[in-house]
Amino acid sequence: MKSIVQEILENYPNAGRDSLIPILQHVQEKMGFLSEESVVEVGKYLQLPASKIFGVATFYNQFRFTQPGKYHVQVCRGTACHVLGSSTVLIEIEKQLKAKAGQTTKDKLFSLEVVACIGACGLAPVISINGEFHAKVTSESIKSIIDEYRNREE
Repeated sequence: MKSIVQEILENYPNAGRDSLIPILQHVQEKMGFLSEESVVEVGKYLQLPASKIFGVATFYNQFRFTQPGKYHVQVCRGTACHVLGSSTVLIEIEKQLKAKAGQTTKDKLFSLEVVACIGACGLAPVISINGEFHAKVTSESIKSIIDEYRNREE
C-alpha cells in the first residue's frame, strides 16, 4: 500500500527544488499537517536534505507541523480585529481550550492558530472555526461559541 506522500509525489514526475512548496502544500492539504516522515519522504524524492525542507517550511507560516484538531480555530489579528479587541478574544480562547496558539487540545478536538488577517475586516473582531466565521466576537461570547462545537460531539 502506497503512502499518501508517495501518491502525491507521483503527480510531480522529474520534480526539482522548484516543486518543493507546491508538494508541501499538497501534502498538508491531504494530511492536515507536515509530519516528520512526510518531510523526509519528500526530501528523498527531491534529493534534498530534510533540514533544507524544514528550513523552507518553517519560513512560511502557512505550514504546520502538528495535526490540527477536529475544529481548527483561527483568530484574526489584523489591524481592524486588533483595534477592536482580538487580543482579549485570543486570551479567552486559550483559557477555554487550555491550549496556546499553535497547539492542539489534549482531546484533539480543537487546534488554535493566530492569523495575520482573515479578510473580513467589517466583521471584526472575527474568528473562523473550520472556515465558519464568527463575527464581532467578544471575550464574553467565546465560551458559548466553543461550547457549541463541544456539544456537537455529545
